[in-house]
Amino acid sequence: MIFGPRPTLDCSGALLAHAVPPFKKGHRLTATDCAQLSDAGHDRLIVAALAPGDLHEDEAAAAIANSVTGPGLRADPAFTGRVNLFAETDGLLRVDRAAIDGFNARDERLTLATLADFAPVRAGDMVATAKIIPFAVPERLVGTALAALPSEALRLARFQPMRPLLLHTLLPDTKPSLAEKAHRVTEARLLALGSALPPVRTLPHRPEAVAAAVKQAAAEGFDPILIMGASAVADRADVLPAGITAAGGTVLHVGMPVDPGNLLVLAEIGGARVLGLPGCARSPKLNGFDWILQRFAAGVSVGPGDIRALGVGGLLMEIQSRPQPRAAEPPAKAAPRLGALLLAAGQSRRMGADSKLLLPFPDRPMVAVTAERLRAAGIFDPILIVTGHRGAEVRAAVDADDAGPIQWVTAPDYTEGLSRSLIAGVTEALRLPLDGLLIALADMPLIDTDDLRALAAAFAPDHGRSIIIPTVEGQRGNPTLWARHLLPEMLGLDGDQGAKRLMQAFADQVVDVPRANPGLLVDLDTPEAYRIALAGLRVPTP
Repeated sequence: MIFGPRPTLDCSGALLAHAVPPFKKGHRLTATDCAQLSDAGHDRLIVAALAPGDLHEDEAAAAIANSVTGPGLRADPAFTGRVNLFAETDGLLRVDRAAIDGFNARDERLTLATLADFAPVRAGDMVATAKIIPFAVPERLVGTALAALPSEALRLARFQPMRPLLLHTLLPDTKPSLAEKAHRVTEARLLALGSALPPVRTLPHRPEAVAAAVKQAAAEGFDPILIMGASAVADRADVLPAGITAAGGTVLHVGMPVDPGNLLVLAEIGGARVLGLPGCARSPKLNGFDWILQRFAAGVSVGPGDIRALGVGGLLMEIQSRPQPRAAEPPAKAAPRLGALLLAAGQSRRMGADSKLLLPFPDRPMVAVTAERLRAAGIFDPILIVTGHRGAEVRAAVDADDAGPIQWVTAPDYTEGLSRSLIAGVTEALRLPLDGLLIALADMPLIDTDDLRALAAAFAPDHGRSIIIPTVEGQRGNPTLWARHLLPEMLGLDGDQGAKRLMQAFADQVVDVPRANPGLLVDLDTPEAYRIALAGLRVPTP
């Protein structure tokens, strides 16, 4: 191709390199066109003229598109050196990454852009575009490049109807509505892939119950068999994997390098595929389960190696959306608004002091130190402090220490147990536009701001991370962070009940956050605990 300026009257047959009214870029000039432009005062034009053996950009783009248009795809007519490829049906786009990379590396004038391998698409979605950069390229170059491309560098794996079944295990405290929610969300996922889902089957959260249910489902011809556990899988010896094995199945892989979706179990029994689902599968948000289910529907085999290969690109937690090409991207979601609830109404019966919260630690009242920890984290607004026993003095101790974003709540029936203080604080919190609430004990002055920020960082209710608990060497401690939708559950607590029962009922939404600070396990209930804390444990700093 010959490119450059020419006298206008010598440009007949050439392509206009830049728009010159009334002609568009790429217009093939005629003698009449040249005369018209010359009369309009254009003495010279920048044009492209095809040399012998050149292909026009549209011809070259069409040749490339036709070469890579595999099953399930169609190519539109060429325009301005471009051909777009579209899906003819719903399915997964399969891309030969090495072949496409090799094609794009051959010459800068030839380009082929595609969606990612395994991208789910709908009929009519654009999946690739072939674009020639200049107005023409040597036919020999195109031929050589296409000869190196396999015949199905791009193809569509069509979604095929499956016969799935959802099993849901229940603990004694698990609400049956949890299984119904899981069914609704899973049904929507499967309908989008062209498969119907029968009613959910519930069973006890025990290996023998899982074994019986899986064996029966396989005998009835269900495939895949999906199992949502009342609590997340923590080990190959846990309830779901153990039950699958006891049924005669084979556990192929536990876990996946995708977040959310880490706690997935891949197994098989008698030729049927079995998936133990992560807790985040109850959310419609994109997670690792979606990727595996899509491959199942497209008839793509999935083994341990396929799961291990999902790590690059597998961090989905912060992705707000995955719009299709040309679609507008929605605004980023704001960070969750978190409040804190500090329970400071107790009577100090085991301590023996009239109010342990007013004891010096080491030189300021204990309640003031704990409240300062919450303020110093800089992420909780407001901080609700529930008072009862010697409430005026507790308030004075904190106010004297710069109250900051603090609101006061009185629990008039605090003598009836911890639950009354908790209910008073949660009732007030529910009146506020909060996404989550940290529940802290005022007799835990050894909590650290780094620990509090770590809890907040793990909080993601949209991904099934609704109850965040710190752990130290495997032992659960305090404070804990709760999603708003779980707070009304606390209003039914009684006596000295804390929220531990709810942690069991909603075990699938619990996330343990390992920390090194032993102060997360220490509440100063007794004189001995108080003495040891003063003598041996570090008082954290902001």
